[in-house]
Amino acid sequence: MRYILYLLLFATAAFSENLVLEAEAEDTVSNVVLDHYLSSLQEQHVSPREVSMEVEIKAELPSIGKSGTLRALRSISRLGQITYKALTFQGDSTIKKDVIARYMTAEIEAATKGDIGITRENYKFKYYGVYGNGDWRLHLYEMSPRQKRLGLFQGWVWLEAKTGLPVREQGELVKNPSVFLKKVTFLRDYEIKDGLAFPVKIESSVDTRLVGRAEVVIHYANYSKAQDDLTKVVAWLAAGHR
Repeated sequence: MRYILYLLLFATAAFSENLVLEAEAEDTVSNVVLDHYLSSLQEQHVSPREVSMEVEIKAELPSIGKSGTLRALRSISRLGQITYKALTFQGDSTIKKDVIARYMTAEIEAATKGDIGITRENYKFKYYGVYGNGDWRLHLYEMSPRQKRLGLFQGWVWLEAKTGLPVREQGELVKNPSVFLKKVTFLRDYEIKDGLAFPVKIESSVDTRLVGRAEVVIHYANYSKAQDDLTKVVAWLAAGHR
């Protein structure tokens, strides 16, 4: 009987030790992936320069039944300045003026001022494990801002295991940029290409005090060098997109 108890105690101790080792290994992996993500963000702010892309912005004010869609070319200069060249618009002029135009203006202003970075100084990160299998495995982290500051958000980030780059970011701003806004949520999906994460889709939902909820969905496609803008416009129109 005593021999059996010794065996049980030994097995329990070995099992506990394995759990500790597994936890330590998981912490090491999670820290390595997170460090790669945070360091890559610095390159993300510099590398996607002198590029242009096609963009489609769909916006809607469900409470008053108005919607609209803008198609444009979005360019980022060598210095990081963002500009838009509108190609077509379909929908209500209120959407174009009060939703889409305001969104583009806010984005351009944010680019010139610089946003609050995703860093360990600004956020706490909680690891929730790895999901998927084979070549497609994602690490999930919860992000909590250390302070309630403008530009910070509470949310989640999914990082590709191979590169440590984001494939999805989702959250809610912890401080609204205007007294006319009650809640701002977003979801950003990325495509990883040439060692960088390029946005392919952004969904935003804004609860306003004046016209209820505003919904914006943005699709990005066909990234290329910015100097090809004119050629792209001509080709885009020649393809029948008028």
